Amino acid sequence: MNSKFDYIIVGAGSAGCAVANRLSENPNNNVLLIEAGKSSHPLSRLPASFALLIDNPSANWRYRSEPEENTSNRQIPIPRGKLLGGSSSINGLVYVRGNKLDYDTWAQMGNTGWSYDDVLPFFKKMENYQGEVSELRGTDGPLKISEVIDRNPIYDGLFRAAKEIQIPFNKDYNGDDQEGIGYTQTTIFKGERMSAEVAYLRPIKSRRNLFIITNSLVKKLLFIGKKCIGLEVLSKNKIIEYSVSKEIILCGGAINSPQILELSGIGRRDVLESKDIPVVHELNGVGENLRDHIAPRMVYKITKPGIAYNDKARGINLIKQVANYVFKRDGFLSLPSAPVVGFFKTRKELAAPDIQVHFIPYKVVLENGKRKLGKEPGITCTINQNLPESKGSIHIKSNNPEDPPSIKYNFLSSQLDRDTLVEGVRLIRKIMESETMKEFCGEEMQPGESFNSDDKILQYIRDKAETVYHPVGTCKMGFDQEAVVDKNLKVHGLKGLRIADASIMPTLISGNTNAACMMIGERCADFISKN
Repeated sequence: MNSKFDYIIVGAGSAGCAVANRLSENPNNNVLLIEAGKSSHPLSRLPASFALLIDNPSANWRYRSEPEENTSNRQIPIPRGKLLGGSSSINGLVYVRGNKLDYDTWAQMGNTGWSYDDVLPFFKKMENYQGEVSELRGTDGPLKISEVIDRNPIYDGLFRAAKEIQIPFNKDYNGDDQEGIGYTQTTIFKGERMSAEVAYLRPIKSRRNLFIITNSLVKKLLFIGKKCIGLEVLSKNKIIEYSVSKEIILCGGAINSPQILELSGIGRRDVLESKDIPVVHELNGVGENLRDHIAPRMVYKITKPGIAYNDKARGINLIKQVANYVFKRDGFLSLPSAPVVGFFKTRKELAAPDIQVHFIPYKVVLENGKRKLGKEPGITCTINQNLPESKGSIHIKSNNPEDPPSIKYNFLSSQLDRDTLVEGVRLIRKIMESETMKEFCGEEMQPGESFNSDDKILQYIRDKAETVYHPVGTCKMGFDQEAVVDKNLKVHGLKGLRIADASIMPTLISGNTNAACMMIGERCADFISKN
């Protein structure tokens, strides 16, 4: 393999796989894709593997946040995929584009070309939607998307209970209107995970102009003046240098893209000098503007027998579920992380939903640090605020690329965030304590009825809430003092370097971030092809 390429893509996650596919469509482009993790994991194609790999070091980088007072000095887990496909190879398989207003807001912030109307063609380009055809959905793209196939009486109960408080059933929350409750759209096809690697890389690995290397950690980018000319990679205890004639595209994600920039001398002067890294380019926004969806989880006891997977997938019943999956590709092992999802408004006057809720037909417990199905049947309701205002940071702890960075979320620092999550808990109580749900559910097991005041609910969130694993924003797009890339994803003040991943999001989107990351990869490749 040559050591010089037209394009080098760092990170084979959701965005990186899309960029690699599209750039290598042109046979004149010589493309190198570098992944720090390994090629695959034998369980990854199994949808239920999200639970098995969430803390598995062979498939997961297993980051942790710094202890912070706002979240009771806990270290919050931050799973990130350590495979080709990145986090799309271990995630919960929930497919959400986000709300139209999310992207229109990006455009109003000065990022022209990123409104909903601008990004819609790229969502459609990547989609192979198996549901009802409409002008808003794509059907010819590489990513197969299907509605969850599981059916359970409790899902119908949720739909009826939501209707009691004027929350509509929504057949397609990725269509014209996001608000409502409905069956989850998933990156699952015929019972198997459709990761970015499966969708974008696997069909094109034979292309002679695409080179993929794994288990290769980027140490730093290389520059002549302000032009990026290559990078150093640590592979099998050897340092290898690759040079680039056109561009390097960082697709390391919200954690690793700012880390690589800082290791390369790009970022805040005080951070770099404190780690004895020469300043190549001062850029104060690197590692700032970190946002994520913090998510309290409520659990209700299921009293109706035979509908909770705590009964249907434990002990000898698990054998039945394995058989169901092997022969029918359905049942417990075919589920995404949440078969039902809702987008709700905590206040009627809002222009768009401000919370998202994942409804999960079982209860999970921690035993010796591992997640397992609980013995008691339950339903879990995971609540997150769509557009939190609290912002944190990610910065390197040392100049060693193998050291994980310091991740400080600063969760719940905004009064709006605290109020919204408390109201989200109260809204879920209205649904779960409705007359309809009394047929299925009994007591609130978590946090419990004693957590009835705003202060008590908030303390529960501080003590127990984790995230739903959507870190974004640490190399944000824009033109203010915290911006790192421009509207074409070029790093401000440098040549030959772009970033395409969740780190460029100026704000979070209203929903799971995987789909948006692939869209960003598609968008970046289009910018480059039109250069």
